Amino acid sequence: MENITEKLQSGELVPFIGMGVFENTKAKDGSTLPFDSDSMILALNNGRAMSARLMYEYSRAAMSLEQRKGREFIIQMTNHIYASKEYDLPFAYEYFKAIKPKYMIDTNVDDSGCKVYEDVEHFMITGVSRITADYDRFIIYKFNPQTKEYVRIEKEELNDSLPILFKPMGCMIPEMNFIISDADFVDWLTEAMGGYALPPFLKEYKKEKSYLFLGVDFSRDTFRMVAHEITLGLNNGLVVLDKEELTKKENKFVSTHNLEVLQQSSDAFLKAL
Repeated sequence: MENITEKLQSGELVPFIGMGVFENTKAKDGSTLPFDSDSMILALNNGRAMSARLMYEYSRAAMSLEQRKGREFIIQMTNHIYASKEYDLPFAYEYFKAIKPKYMIDTNVDDSGCKVYEDVEHFMITGVSRITADYDRFIIYKFNPQTKEYVRIEKEELNDSLPILFKPMGCMIPEMNFIISDADFVDWLTEAMGGYALPPFLKEYKKEKSYLFLGVDFSRDTFRMVAHEITLGLNNGLVVLDKEELTKKENKFVSTHNLEVLQQSSDAFLKAL
């Protein structure tokens, strides 16, 4: 794939960012931030491992914690993982901050994606789940760089006149909305399949795009389903993965979605650009 930076800036190529971009990020206190499912589980459970069944995927572990300690606990704990630490932007976000992609998908729930666009006006779409008001599983905001505030807008106001940041799994700002437990993902994916997880404008805008997957773990069913729904209608894409061998399910996803795999770390790939 050639002219990657130009394609990211024009919106022809869309970055799709996963937790793996945090692998080399340390907080100022020397602790690490979650960069895969296992480390997310440990962060949610105060550093303690859980049973093998629950350790399979963090959404399953989060569901168990939610059932035992309540929904508010899991929301506050997810926020605490990031809000309680000071850390520099992971390199991937620094790179994107320098080039300002036209459209970026960030499945991490912290505010690093917001910092990419903190000095420009932009739209942010965050995912929500388990709401009864309507079927839509998103909230749309417009950011004012002068006041540094996100203001809610109606879905009809979204367009491509400004950069678009899509955080389908939610965000810690301006409101704490997280797709984190099994029940959240089931609800979000159910409505995604019904067409309610993306604003109408984005459903059309995303067609015929190519995607650059960075730090995304396709070995787990949940994120393969999330990626499938968000990128429906894609042309092709590039998966940057520091992994020697893919599982059978990963290989099937890659071939079905016309993706090319580059066995390299996200940081090394972006630095080479």
